[in-house]
Amino acid sequence: MKNVFIPALFLLSTVARSQNMLPETEIKVYPVLWQQQAAEYRALCYQAFNIAFLRLNEIPKRSFRREKLAVITDLDETILDNSYSEAQLIKDQKEHTQQSWKEWTNKSAATAVPGAVDFLQAAKQKGATIFYISNRDTSEVKSTLPNLQKLQLPDADTVHMLFLSNTSSKEARRQIVTRNYNVVMLLGDNLNDFTQAFERKPVDERKNEVDRVHKEWGKRFIVLPNSTYGEWENAIYEYERNLSPEQKERKRMQKLKGY
Repeated sequence: MKNVFIPALFLLSTVARSQNMLPETEIKVYPVLWQQQAAEYRALCYQAFNIAFLRLNEIPKRSFRREKLAVITDLDETILDNSYSEAQLIKDQKEHTQQSWKEWTNKSAATAVPGAVDFLQAAKQKGATIFYISNRDTSEVKSTLPNLQKLQLPDADTVHMLFLSNTSSKEARRQIVTRNYNVVMLLGDNLNDFTQAFERKPVDERKNEVDRVHKEWGKRFIVLPNSTYGEWENAIYEYERNLSPEQKERKRMQKLKGY
């Protein structure tokens, strides 16, 4: 893998630069191709939802009868596959902007992450209520709702869609759910989807927190793969805004560990 992948990235970089591809666009090619083309990506998604289903089946039936149980899930790259948007930006040699994102979400065209629909339908059938806590803006509820309904996702209505209004932290929205429900499972592709303990923390602290709650992964916390974007990338840049492409590249290189 090492001897093949590194030269391939070097070749990709050389070709991209010869075609004047934007640096931020260039580094997205491999992650987006992996999400769209790698059977390994599909396998990881099915694996995550299979584990989630097993954990759900471990909950006694009487708990569903006696309590109000809920599953909280993120949407983007957890339930909805938005790789088409990233792929189009690469093809058009454009960078991600709020406008380009809105153009995509307005299409209501995201497909489901492999295994997502079957799991959420099974969770609903067992008696769990599904809440979609997403950092899509509240203005995107109108375009997201038909997308969820088209995919036949349970509890696809505005009551169960808690979108971003004034803060990107999801903690307050999770608390809205926990006031009335026993949350038995959380799903996400970003560690901020699970607890605020990961928010705006350096790389090493995020890793330490992962270790601290290691028994939750694959039990109450179910993680989906996303190598294209997320807080892991922001942590590399130390949450600094307005970095130039050159500054970002320097930080990426500084984080690489050789032998």
